[in-house]
Amino acid sequence: MTHSLPDRFLTPLDLADLLGVPLETVYQWRRKHTGPRGFRVGRHLRYDPEDIRTWVQAQMEEAA
Repeated sequence: MTHSLPDRFLTPLDLADLLGVPLETVYQWRRKHTGPRGFRVGRHLRYDPEDIRTWVQAQMEEAA
C-alpha cells in the first residue's frame, strides 16, 4: 500500500473504508475465509494492520 496504515487495530468499518469496499464485503470475506485475518476482542472484530498489508500484497502478487 502506498499510504501508511494506522498504528492501531482496525474495525471492519475501518477496513472497508481503507479498501473502498462495502462493509458487507468485509463480513463475506470473513465468512468465506478469503480476506485478511481478523481476531476478536471480546465480541468485537479487529484487524491487525500488518495482516492487512500482507493480505493486500498477496492479492497483488496473485493478480500479476
